[in-house]
Order: sequence, then structure tokens, then C-alpha cells
Amino acid sequence: MTTTETGPGAPDVLRYTAFSSDPDGGNPAGVVLDASGLDEARMLAVAAEVGYSETAFLTPAPDGDGDGDAAPGRGFAVRYFSPAAEVPFCGHATVAAAVALAERTGPGELVFATPAGTVPVTVTEDGGALRATLTSVEPYVADIAGDDLAEALAALGWQAGELDPALPARIAYAGARHLVLGAATRERLAALDYDFERLRALMLRLDLTTLQLVWREGEPGGGRDTVFHVRDPFPVGGVVEDPATGAAAAAFGGYLRALGLITAPAVLTLHQGHDMGRPGLLEVELREGDPRVRVSGAAARIG
Repeated sequence: MTTTETGPGAPDVLRYTAFSSDPDGGNPAGVVLDASGLDEARMLAVAAEVGYSETAFLTPAPDGDGDGDAAPGRGFAVRYFSPAAEVPFCGHATVAAAVALAERTGPGELVFATPAGTVPVTVTEDGGALRATLTSVEPYVADIAGDDLAEALAALGWQAGELDPALPARIAYAGARHLVLGAATRERLAALDYDFERLRALMLRLDLTTLQLVWREGEPGGGRDTVFHVRDPFPVGGVVEDPATGAAAAAFGGYLRALGLITAPAVLTLHQGHDMGRPGLLEVELREGDPRVRVSGAAARIG
């Protein structure tokens, strides 16, 4: 198991990939299972040294603390840091941390107290492989001003005519804010080459964590209309692109339901990371009577 040391007495940083059972696929995350005694500056320094899009820092929740849903020893406070800043919620690092815990204490129910709110996580085992399902905080969708959309397209180098009119531009939230943009073609999605600093400045102003760029594989009402290919620029985290983004997947599920583009119950399949050579698979579930979004995926140790 690979660890990172950042100085005397530094915590071990475990390395996992999420949304893939192959260490060469999915999105790598650092995981610190005991971050007791680390302050914010130290966490940021560790995350910067690890260099992954996010590292999760866990501390045990005191028994009887939090929302009361965690069994003893199964509740944790979690903070997430990119190499450049703290983020309120990170899906792939949540999946990675949950699987890392399950390898030590067994599958079952976990409760993560995150800066965005309480996130229950269920880890199951099938044939020796572990899989985690997170349940998001309640999502919302907001409009984006025309000038801001035009600036996002300019930073990306996209034309308005290259957008899918069936997937209107919106800001979507399920723990963190993401701008959803639908690409009209797979070729448009594949050709990602953007102005890093220009997009970063816009995202900081709009409090966006990533852009969720999506292409729907099938026509609405067809057999493949729940299959999407996605990419997530992440310049505010100091990373050009995130290989598999669970928080954005949750936000996207909420977006589809809020706009009436998908009716619950439904299960969506998101393919991400293929254009980066790190293919990952995210499953998004929408349930009737529950506004929250569930995101599932495998995880594997790196090294």
C-alpha cells in the first residue's frame, strides 16, 4: 500500500482510485483515515504534495454526536482538500474513503459529516469486491446569467451552436456547485482544450467546483437516454480535469430530475475519464419520494 510522508510525525496517506476496480482507471484520491491534530494548513499541504484532485481527511465522530444515525465507530467527520483549496464535498474521495474503511472494519453503513452536510454511505461486497454508494445532501438547480454563460463558452472555446438544446445550461448543486453544459456531439466533448486562468476566474466568481460537461448517448425516450459521457474541468482545484466526479454526478442527477428530463425511479450510467485514459463508471440513482441522489462506484487501492 502506497503512503506519502510529508515530514516527521506526518499521517499516512492511503491512495485509492474511485469509480473503477482497476488502479489505472477512475479518479485517484488520497485518504487520511486519522487526521486528528492536523489543522487546515497542514491538510492543504498534504493534499498539495499528494497532487490528486482531492484528498479526504477523516476524524472519528464522538459516539452520540452528529445526526445520531451512525453506529458506534461508523461515523466520521470528513474534510476534502484539492492541491489548491478546500472543497465542501467530493464524491470520489468519499467512495475511496468508505472502501478504505470497509477493508479494515467490514462493509456496512457509514455516516460522513461533511462541510456540505451529512452524507450516508453504504459499502457492499460482491465476490470479494467492495462498492460504495453515497447519498447526497438535497440538491438544487439555479439559472446562470447569459453573460456568465457566454464567458464560460468563451473560456472553453465552445460555440453556442455546439450545445445540446435538450440539456439547458444550469448551475446544479448536491454538496458543491457545478455548471452543467450539454455538448451536441461526442466530438465536441472529446476536444477539450480551454483557457485555464479565464475559466478559473469565472468559476471562483460563481462559486463553482467543476464544470459538468455532458453528452447524452441516446435520444430522449430511446433505449440509451440514461447513458451519458461526462468531463469535468477543475481549474479552481489546480487540476486541468477531474477523471471521475461523484459530486458532479449527484448534482447532474438532481438537475435532470428538476428539469423533468428524467423521471424517478431511474438509474443513470455516466462514463468519465475515457478521454484521459482513466476510464471510470458512475451509477446515479434517483428514487421516488426522496430528493437526494445516490451515486455508486467501485474503488481499488493504488500500489
